[in-house]
Amino acid sequence: MNRGGFSWKRLLGISAVKSRISRKIGIPLTRAGRQRKVGAAMGCCMLPFGLAAAAVIAFAMLILH
Repeated sequence: MNRGGFSWKRLLGISAVKSRISRKIGIPLTRAGRQRKVGAAMGCCMLPFGLAAAAVIAFAMLILH
């Protein structure tokens, strides 16, 4: 990977076009960006799903007991 310096993609505007597209569609075009987005979504959704699962289990225990 390039550590700064000259980049043909930046010169031709490919980097800017890709970033505009990814911002517009809301999905990162890089693999790392997609993984980061999925990880963030999983982090914020785990608490509600966990609480819902605990409530279902508690309700089932009350009914079966």
